[in-house]
Amino acid sequence: MEFGTEQMARLAELGAATVYEAHGQKGAIDPAIKPLDPRMTMAGRAVTVKLAPADNWFIHAALLEAGPGDVLVVDIGGFTQAGPWGDVLTLAAQTRGLAGLVVDGAVRDSATIIAEGWPVFVRGTCIRRTTKVQRGEINVPVVIGGVVVNPGDILIGDADGLVVVPGDEGPAALEEAEAREAKEEWQREQIRAGVSTLDLLGLPRP
Repeated sequence: MEFGTEQMARLAELGAATVYEAHGQKGAIDPAIKPLDPRMTMAGRAVTVKLAPADNWFIHAALLEAGPGDVLVVDIGGFTQAGPWGDVLTLAAQTRGLAGLVVDGAVRDSATIIAEGWPVFVRGTCIRRTTKVQRGEINVPVVIGGVVVNPGDILIGDADGLVVVPGDEGPAALEEAEAREAKEEWQREQIRAGVSTLDLLGLPRP
């Protein structure tokens, strides 16, 4: 099965919670990493970067490795006392066609980013500046909210949170999520017809 733009868009539509539940209840990222704007949804393949705290030199370098549909995934070890990403980098990422950003750290210029309608998932915001002197690493395994993310893994994010799916498991995750969505739609139809959720789930009445 080809796994391209259409399939990624469908994963985003199905949502992080459905994908997580359907695909073995694994890959859920720390819910402290939240979207700046809960209306945004995102799905794409990871281009990873590992940074030293309070430096963003290698974010600029990593953008050159990312392209249309990719999600830049930035590991700063949860450091939130500086903002290595802002509105200028957002414009650069949009120009390259990136699908979104995940930062286990902080960003700034949040109001401008929200106004641009571009998905950013982040642990916090901070106005403090960063340096551009410390080397990082690009396209290496990183840890985001306690979960390992490898280059090429698929990130799905929305108001409910973030889930990571190994890169080669995209087709299976999509098939399973579609099946779960179909099952839940059948359940909704049953509820509208008067069936109780206890009966639907086979739970005993107290």
